[in-house]
Amino acid sequence: MKLAFTKMHGCGNNYIYFNCFDQTVPDPESLSIKLSEPHFGIGGDGIILISPSDKADAQMRIFNADGSEGKMCGNGIRCVGKYLYDNDMTDGRTTITIDTLSGVKTLELTVKDGKMQSARVDMGAAILAPREIPVDMDGENVISAPIVVDEKVYHMTCVSMGNPHCVIFQKEDVDDLDLTRIGPKFEHHPLFPERVNTEFVNVLPDGSLKMRVWERGSGETWACGTGSCATGVAACLNGFANKNEDIVVHLRGGDLTIRYTDETVFMTGAATTVFKGEIEI
Repeated sequence: MKLAFTKMHGCGNNYIYFNCFDQTVPDPESLSIKLSEPHFGIGGDGIILISPSDKADAQMRIFNADGSEGKMCGNGIRCVGKYLYDNDMTDGRTTITIDTLSGVKTLELTVKDGKMQSARVDMGAAILAPREIPVDMDGENVISAPIVVDEKVYHMTCVSMGNPHCVIFQKEDVDDLDLTRIGPKFEHHPLFPERVNTEFVNVLPDGSLKMRVWERGSGETWACGTGSCATGVAACLNGFANKNEDIVVHLRGGDLTIRYTDETVFMTGAATTVFKGEIEI
C-alpha cells in the first residue's frame, strides 16, 4: 500500500506526519521503526498520526524511533497545528485544540501570508510529585537531588510535562558531553520505572539556558519541547530564572521560549514543513 506523508520539524526535532483523516496507517509501532531509519526509510525521530477527535480539532499520536508510543511532544504539536492550518483544516481559526495522551492542549497560532509561522502552546501544569512523574523517590518533589550515574554524582530536578524529565544543571559545557554514552544510562536508571528523558543544561550569563537532550526511545534529538518546558520549570525551582517571565532555551536546532506560571507552562516556537511525499510499504 502507498501512504502520503509530510516531513516536518520544530527546531530540528523532525517527525514523519500522516494525515489519518484521509488514510489508515497500519501497525504504527513497527512502521515508526522502519521509517525513522535514515538509510532505508525516510529518516526522523519517529512518526506522528493526525486523526479526527471528538473532543478537539484533531488528535495526535506519537511513536518514537524505537516504536514506543509517547504521551506528548511539544515540537510535534506545533507541527500538527501548522499542518492543520496550512491545509485549511481549521476554518481559518488561529486558536485550535489538539487531543493528546496527556490531555487536550490549546494552541495560539501566528500566521503570515496564509501560513502558520509559530505557535504558543498551553502545555498544562508541571507535575512535580515523584509518584506522578514517575521517579522512585519520596517527598513532595525532586529538586537538585543527588543521583549516581556511571560512578559520578549528579544533581537532578525531576518534572513531568506529560513525559518524565530529569534535568541536570552543570558548569561544564554541554557541548562537550559524550551524550551517546551517558544518555542511555540515565534513560534506563532504576529510579525511573518508565525510563526518562534527560536534559543537560548550562545557565548562560544573560540568563538564557543552553540544553542538550537524550530522549527515551529516540536518543539525542536536536530539540525537545516538553524537555524545554521541564528545563524552564527546573530553572525556576533552582533559582536560575523567575516565574511569569520568558525563558529562552537554546537547543541544537533552534530556540524555544518558555514561561512558567502558577497555573501552566507556555511554550512558543516555530514549525517548518520540509517536504511532502508518498511511500510504498
